[in-house]
Amino acid sequence: MEVILTQDVKNLGNQGELVKVAEGYGRNFLIPRGLAVEATKSNLKHLQHQRKLDKQREERDKADAEKMKATLDGLELVMQARSGEGGRLFGSVTSTDLVEAIKKETGIEVDKRKLELDEPIKSVGNHRVRLKLLPGVTAGVTVKVEASK
Repeated sequence: MEVILTQDVKNLGNQGELVKVAEGYGRNFLIPRGLAVEATKSNLKHLQHQRKLDKQREERDKADAEKMKATLDGLELVMQARSGEGGRLFGSVTSTDLVEAIKKETGIEVDKRKLELDEPIKSVGNHRVRLKLLPGVTAGVTVKVEASK
């Protein structure tokens, strides 16, 4: 029996895949639990349409990420922070601070989980921050931390 998985099933396949299973496994386990649907002509047609829509969405997301990368790559943010002796900051510049500065500077909202800091920014000077927008699309931002007066 062939079924189309509606959810990821361990040791069987991922959502949207067409898999061949035993008749009893499909009818008594997968279909009643909503993990799969029978591979009829209409369901196969729906699967093809869904894959086409998914591909279009991925292409659109990638194009948006490339536009964002073009805007963010090479951007230099200037942050003011209180510092003590030797340029050491009281506290640190957080990813939330960086996201707010990016939004203020460019108008682009970035999820703070997409920021890749090698280590927390705890000193005055220039620091490099990477933004992982999508797999394979990464932008680099320079953060210049100055001592506030």
